[in-house]
Amino acid sequence: MKKKQLIILLIVIVLVAIVGLIIGKKKGMFGDTVKQKVVVEKVKSETIIEFITANGKIRPKTEVKISPDVSGEIIELFVKEGDQVKKGDKICIIKPEMYVSALNRALAALNSSKARLAQSQAEKMQRELSYKRSKKLYENGTIPVSEFEAAESAFKIAEAQVKSAQYSIKSAEASVNEAREQLTKTKIYAPVSGTISMLNVEKGERVVGTNMYQGTEMMRIADLDKMEVQVNVNENDIVKVAEGDTALIEVDAYLNRKFKGVVTEIAKSAKATVTTDQVTNFDVKILLLKNSYLDLAQKNKFPFLPGMSATVDIQTNTRVDVIAVPISAVTTRIKNGEKKQSDNKKKDKSVEQEKKEEVVFVFENGLAHKRKVA
Repeated sequence: MKKKQLIILLIVIVLVAIVGLIIGKKKGMFGDTVKQKVVVEKVKSETIIEFITANGKIRPKTEVKISPDVSGEIIELFVKEGDQVKKGDKICIIKPEMYVSALNRALAALNSSKARLAQSQAEKMQRELSYKRSKKLYENGTIPVSEFEAAESAFKIAEAQVKSAQYSIKSAEASVNEAREQLTKTKIYAPVSGTISMLNVEKGERVVGTNMYQGTEMMRIADLDKMEVQVNVNENDIVKVAEGDTALIEVDAYLNRKFKGVVTEIAKSAKATVTTDQVTNFDVKILLLKNSYLDLAQKNKFPFLPGMSATVDIQTNTRVDVIAVPISAVTTRIKNGEKKQSDNKKKDKSVEQEKKEEVVFVFENGLAHKRKVA
């Protein structure tokens, strides 16, 4: 019996020794230590440039929307999309018959007012003579006061009618000028020189226009010689951007090519709408510098078209001759971290109160030493 217990005890001791050996080896307590290979690079002095990357669309620096001031049918359209126009060129005619009729009616009303004025002036002269005659007779005691007062009242009424006719003429003249101006607006001229970048109407279509609000957008005239990129920059980065900052621009239409630009305008208020991920953005405009695409302009006068997609790297900060390390060498470590414990002495897994710092490991004398990134 004792022999059997001794055998069982030996078996247990052997099993415990084997398990301990396995665990100890895994923890590196003995046996061959597993070494992790790392890449070591020498630090060097470089110029570091900070970029803010944003996406946007190319658009003309100057683009004018053309809308009519009068309504009607387009009977003549002298341009098509892509045409070059000069300031003052006739680009469209709206059917004028209705406005010709309105002008004729206004002229007729003016002539009628002039006729009424002539009639009123003649009536006034007659009433004035009658008034003067009655006044003398009244002063001589020939006629009663009632007859004199009637003549005086008739004269004053005639004077008022003359003034009324004069005001009617002024009103009629204003109506004529307005009708003539409306008729003039049936012919639409280019307000600026440029390219027809967008054409939304065709001959025969009806357009709507008034002096009170913007009517149908018929077309756009743009100066394609000066193009800019409008991008959205989020609120965290917008404070780093300043007018005059340089930028590198990549356009999807020209692969493996970067163009130069400069920030010309920064929105002073956020966009009215936020993105789907609730990010607040600000509009920033970057002018494309023509000297960075002169070779393209030789082949195509306007190499950039409105609506092209672009990615912009805005250079916000430059540090010259600073010690630089690869970004992959920078890591985050907890600084003086102490885990909190609850009242029952159990460890709290939360590390929200622990401070973190960015560090790199410097290889010296065969060992890696932690250094804080300044």
